Amino acid sequence: MRAPYSTRKRLSTLGRHIRCGLRGRCVRGRVGQGGYTFVELLVVSTIILILASAVMPLARVTATRQREAELRRTLRELRTAIDRHKDAADQMVIGPLDIKLGSEGYPADLETLVEGVTPANDATGRKLKFLRRIPVDPMTHTTEWGLRSYQDKPDSTRWGGQNVFDVYTTYDGIALDGTKYRDW
Repeated sequence: MRAPYSTRKRLSTLGRHIRCGLRGRCVRGRVGQGGYTFVELLVVSTIILILASAVMPLARVTATRQREAELRRTLRELRTAIDRHKDAADQMVIGPLDIKLGSEGYPADLETLVEGVTPANDATGRKLKFLRRIPVDPMTHTTEWGLRSYQDKPDSTRWGGQNVFDVYTTYDGIALDGTKYRDW
C-alpha cells in the first residue's frame, strides 16, 4: 500500500535536501566524485614516463641518421668537385698557370674549388668554379675537413699539402653501422 501524498512529498523533499544540500544546488551524476584520485594521477604519470623513455632513444638515433646522411651527401659533393677539377685539368681546360707542378691535376686546396680557375685560352676573365662554398661538416659544424693528397699514404693522418686528392671528416665518432666516420 502506498503512503499518502503529503507523506510522499515530504520524503521527496527530504531526499532532495540530503542529495543537494540545503541551498538547493543539485548536481546530476555521481555524488562525491569531484576529480581524479592520487592513484589515477600516479598511473597516468607512470604511463607517460614509460612512453617518453621509449621515444627518446629513437629520436637520438633518427637525428644521428640524418647527420650521417648529410655527411655522405656533403662528402659526395666535395669529391665530385675534386673529380671535376681533375677531369678539367686532364682535358687541358684549365690554364697551365692554375695547375701546380706535381699536383697531378688535383686542386691545391678546397678554396681553389670555390674561387675558381682560369680556363685555357680564355681572355674574358671568367673563372671555372667547382663549388659555391665549402660545405659545413655536419658532425663538427665547421668547414674544416681532413685532407689527403695524392702523394700521402692511404692511412696517413696528416695532409702532405701538395694537392687535395680526398676529403674526410675530422670527427672521431663511430657511425651507427660500426665504422669510423673518418673512414667514409
